[in-house]
Amino acid sequence: MKRDELGDLAAFLAVAEERSFTRAAARIGLSQSALSHTIRRLEARLGLRLLTRTTRSVSPTQAGERLVETLRPAFDGIEARIDALSELRDRPAGTIRITCGEHAAHTILWPALERLLPLYPDITVEIATDYRLVDLAEGRFDAGVRLGENLSDDMIAVPIGPEVKMIVVGSPAYLADRPMPMTPQDLTEHACINLRLPTRGGLYVWEFEKDGRPVNVRVDGPVIINDMTLMVRGAVAGLGLGIVMEDQVADHIAEGRLVQLLADWSPPFPGYHLYYPSRRQPTPAFSLLVEALRYRA
Repeated sequence: MKRDELGDLAAFLAVAEERSFTRAAARIGLSQSALSHTIRRLEARLGLRLLTRTTRSVSPTQAGERLVETLRPAFDGIEARIDALSELRDRPAGTIRITCGEHAAHTILWPALERLLPLYPDITVEIATDYRLVDLAEGRFDAGVRLGENLSDDMIAVPIGPEVKMIVVGSPAYLADRPMPMTPQDLTEHACINLRLPTRGGLYVWEFEKDGRPVNVRVDGPVIINDMTLMVRGAVAGLGLGIVMEDQVADHIAEGRLVQLLADWSPPFPGYHLYYPSRRQPTPAFSLLVEALRYRA
C-alpha cells in the first residue's frame, strides 16, 4: 500500500468517527477542502460510496461501516506498537486519554496525577469529564472510569477506590415542618431533586437496599439537574431532598447544614474501577498510571 493510500484511509476513519468534516479536519490537521478531496479520491479508487453527507451530518454508508470495522483494530494495533517503542526510551512517555465522571476526576484521578506526573514529565494525561458511559474506541480513549465492575468480557477492570455510598440528605430548614421519611416509599411525599441521566435521557430512579432487598423509587420535585454538585447545593438550600455520594456531603453533615436520611437503606457498593480493553498492550506510561491509581485496601 502506498503512503498516500494509508493517509486516505486514516482521513476517512477520522471523518467516520467524528461524524463531521470540521472536527475531523481539526483532528488530523487538514483543511476541510483538502479532507473532502481526500475522501472523494478514496471513494473513486474503491468505486464505493463510503459516506452519506447532508447539510447537518455525515455518516458512514454500509460499505463505510464495514471499512471502519476493518480499519479501527488495524490502526489501534499500529498505534499500540508505536507507543510500545517508548520502552526504548530512558523515561516513560506518551499521552493517555481517560474518560470519567467529574466526581471520580476530583476524588480519584487528580490526587494520583499530582503524585505521578512530577516524577515523569514526559507523560501527558488528558481527562475528559462526562457522565455518559463512553465507548472507548469511538472516543479514542485509552481507559475509562466507572462505578462497580460489571463490564464486558473484553475489558479489564482495576479497582481504584474504596466502596462508596449513595445517601439521601436534606437541610434542617426543609425538614423542620415535614415528617422524616422512614422508608424509601415515603420519599414520594417529599420534594426531591431529580437527576437526568445523560446516557438514556431519563430521570434516575433512586435505588435502595436493606437486608438484601432492593427497592427503587421514582421521585418528584421542583428541580431537575445533571450535575451532582448542583444536587448538593440544592439540598443545602432547602429546595428538596437529594441523593449524593457520601463523601460529597460529609462536611455539610458534620457542620449541621445537612441531615442524612434512610441510613439503614444505603449499604456500600463497589467503588470506582479503571477499565480498558483486554487486547491493549500497556505501554510503560500506561502501566505506571494503572499502578498509581490501583486501590489497595
